[in-house]
Amino acid sequence: MTTVSIIGGSGYGGGELLRLLLAHPGVEVKQVSSRSHLGEYVYQVHPNLRKQTQLKFVDPSLIEPVDVLFLAQPHGQAQQDIGRYASLAGKIIDLSADFRLRDAALYEKWYGEKHAAPEWLGKFVYGLPELHRAEIASADYVSGVGCNATASNLALLPLVKANANVAGQAGLIDLSTPIIIEIKVGSSESGAEGNTGSHHAERASVVRTFSAFGHRHTAEVIQEMGVSNVSLTMTAVDLVRGVLATAHAQVRPGVAAARKDLWKAYRAAANENPFVRVVKEQRGIYRVPEPKILAGSNYADIGFELDESTGHVVSMCAIDNLMKGASGSAVQCMNLMLGLEETMGLEFPGLHPI
Repeated sequence: MTTVSIIGGSGYGGGELLRLLLAHPGVEVKQVSSRSHLGEYVYQVHPNLRKQTQLKFVDPSLIEPVDVLFLAQPHGQAQQDIGRYASLAGKIIDLSADFRLRDAALYEKWYGEKHAAPEWLGKFVYGLPELHRAEIASADYVSGVGCNATASNLALLPLVKANANVAGQAGLIDLSTPIIIEIKVGSSESGAEGNTGSHHAERASVVRTFSAFGHRHTAEVIQEMGVSNVSLTMTAVDLVRGVLATAHAQVRPGVAAARKDLWKAYRAAANENPFVRVVKEQRGIYRVPEPKILAGSNYADIGFELDESTGHVVSMCAIDNLMKGASGSAVQCMNLMLGLEETMGLEFPGLHPI
């Protein structure tokens, strides 16, 4: 049985990771660390895990060697001690932003400080299987993904990567025109500690744009999609879990039968990736991607609409920010790294109604 431990298990991401790993048939959770909850049972912090485990939080300095080590710490911490963590496990999956960007200069630009371990950036593979499945399968070190970046990248995936392996062909959209992505996010994105703006009296019932442009997750979209003219606008809505990315772009000149080409690209994305589903229905309530019904699942629902008179295409992607946008993708990566079935331990489809 593969052994795993979690450093930084008291936050929302760490708790979701623990929920998945405790139920995973291929691994055994050995230890979970938290300085702020040292000695407490993990279910005292994550009450949904009552009767699931008797593990207690330990000091991170007491973590013992394991096969796979998950890092679920606040951004900036993993890079400070990555050498020691590497001595504890042959495989590491870091959920923070510390090793997502391959370029140290890009990290400094978007995070406002120099990276503490720039020599490690090239050792990590970006942890979105839909983009790097083969590389992840042979990797020892895998980064986490930004939840907003994941929704954005999967919304753009069929448009940017279509015909990527066909000589002389590019994607379906004109990359010389701006790509504008409006992202609506739930409150759990701000983390377990929260801030003054996340108190119920201030957060409930809001539709609040908190980052018109310049959000850090933009860097992941630039890196992974190979686009430069892209902007993300972040709006908080009255959800706990969930991200909905709505991307606006222009179909590339010369793309014939645009609607047919779009259907082909979206179906290909779904056929190639077990957790990607196309949602574009003519009837019913859930005719387009909707994060509400994805709570607790690792699925990403994608869809599109096209104005054929102007070439304006709108691509949508809905995910659970704690699952496909964080812990679910991390476990999916672990499965690939261990040679297990990619979907193992991640089959939960979500709830309806909820």
